[in-house]
Amino acid sequence: MSHVPQIRIPATYMRGGTSKGVFFRLQDLPERAQVPGPARDALLCRVIGSPDPYGKHTDGMGGATSSTSKVVIISPSTQSGHDVDYLYGQVPIEGAFIDWSGNCGNLSSAVGPFAIANGMIDPARVPRDGLCTVRIWQANIQKTIVAHVQVTNGEVQETGDFELDGVTFPAAEVQLEFIDPADEGDGEGGGAMFPTGNPIDDLDVPGVGVFRATMINAGVPVVFVEAAALGYDGTELQGAINEDKTALEKLEAIRAHGAVRMGLVADVAAAAKRPLTPKVAFVAPPRDYVSSSGKPVKAADIDLLARAMSMGKLHHAMMGTASVAIATAAAVPGTVVNAAAGGGTREVLVFGHPSGTLRVGADVKQVDGAWAVTKAVMSRSARVLMEGLVRVPGDAF
Repeated sequence: MSHVPQIRIPATYMRGGTSKGVFFRLQDLPERAQVPGPARDALLCRVIGSPDPYGKHTDGMGGATSSTSKVVIISPSTQSGHDVDYLYGQVPIEGAFIDWSGNCGNLSSAVGPFAIANGMIDPARVPRDGLCTVRIWQANIQKTIVAHVQVTNGEVQETGDFELDGVTFPAAEVQLEFIDPADEGDGEGGGAMFPTGNPIDDLDVPGVGVFRATMINAGVPVVFVEAAALGYDGTELQGAINEDKTALEKLEAIRAHGAVRMGLVADVAAAAKRPLTPKVAFVAPPRDYVSSSGKPVKAADIDLLARAMSMGKLHHAMMGTASVAIATAAAVPGTVVNAAAGGGTREVLVFGHPSGTLRVGADVKQVDGAWAVTKAVMSRSARVLMEGLVRVPGDAF
């Protein structure tokens, strides 16, 4: 019996925000994986260790959660006025495919540091000490992200005292600006902040119920519903949702029917092939609770409570792109998110999530009677966990 040896591919394992993933330079991938297609997907699935019927990712770099089963490909930008192109792939744990339909706001914070460290930014623009601005083209949703990365002695500064709930240790702050973050999409609602044309709709989910829902496209498409309509108060942690099979099925049904109403898929069955987007989230007015780390969160310190599902499970903190959607929806009167935050108008929001709190801002305006978001701003942190060569069996793709 002949055996195909493993191949070696330069890679960097990075944490970005509350996620982590395997980062590649496009040029380092095997030639047939440098273009979209089955070979690329098969290779990257094997890197992560999917599909894994055991749900552990024991034979790969994945962490067996939606937050830790991710891949990123970085290349010199093809777009004028940008430094790098950033392509993000979400790898299902038990699925043999990669979902390229959206962005990861958390890993966005690692793209600038990766680009600087890998010599992809003009050295003349990298200060010896100070902030280096990296203009990123988010290739999945065709949008611009501007990262402001701290540099010390000419190198990316990774350590610092910036604390991010959901991340154990402090690190250096990375400021992110998401410019015009509405996903252009590929359905009939693509590009519109409210694909249905309304800030709130009645979403009929057969067999489950009718929900007051805000379906918004900002950062990532999200279906927001009221926590109370699901029998929740908004303080739930992962165990309360992820160990309840009936709850997971109900939330997935809401997500699937929302995807159809948003024009993202033709029918409910097609939503299963697009698990990354849209997200489904539920919101509630502020109340005291204790986060997953044991940290008390006071109602007086937050504007609302938010919980979001990622790849069929409650996220342990909050996705960066969903944070953009939360801030944007909260700024528009009449949405379920705005109502949970007490109504009125706001440019900056602090919300409570399972791991603690997050501050995020969004600039919105009305253009010819339609709402649009021009920019969302938040801070994250990022650092390299390991770099070198990832190994994959040569016949895996």
